[in-house]
Amino acid sequence: MVGLVAFAASGALAAVRARLDLFGVVVLGLTTALGGGIIRDVLLGVHPPVTLRTWPYLAVGAATALLVFAFHPQVARLRRAVLLADALGLGVFATAGTSTALAAGTPVYTACLIGMTTGIGGGALRDLLLREIPLVLRKEIYAVAALAGAVLVGLGQLLRLPPGPVTVVAAVTVVAIRVLALWRRWNAPVARG
Repeated sequence: MVGLVAFAASGALAAVRARLDLFGVVVLGLTTALGGGIIRDVLLGVHPPVTLRTWPYLAVGAATALLVFAFHPQVARLRRAVLLADALGLGVFATAGTSTALAAGTPVYTACLIGMTTGIGGGALRDLLLREIPLVLRKEIYAVAALAGAVLVGLGQLLRLPPGPVTVVAAVTVVAIRVLALWRRWNAPVARG
């Protein structure tokens, strides 16, 4: 739920900055929070997606978006806390998405790609709805961090290590990479013009 709240808040803040109305803020908050899980379930053939069958996910995401709409100046001032929660959400979603894909019987490399997509999918959808090139394709170490965690979970599966501890270590690795990249202002290289 921490990751869901963080992603919903980041989507709602982006919607407020784009001057969307209340409905738009809630839609963008929900899309950011639930989009990666929905993409994962569609890729795995789970219909309807779990997040659309389980009302607490929708309720928590919508409530978060409404709170951000009402208190957006205060939430915007908590930028570091939101970024840390977002990193935690990325770690949890990427590793859980990988574990879910492995449990569904997908090959390890497929599970890793699905796990990464679970972590970054909602933010990419948010940016597309705002008519922007997705942030994960422009700058920042975000998708790479998600992929690193997903690969650790996949390696744990291949080495037959206990999945619980492997998932925790992988999620912590994602958070560490993301926080370090933010702190050091690392970006993926871009072509010189």
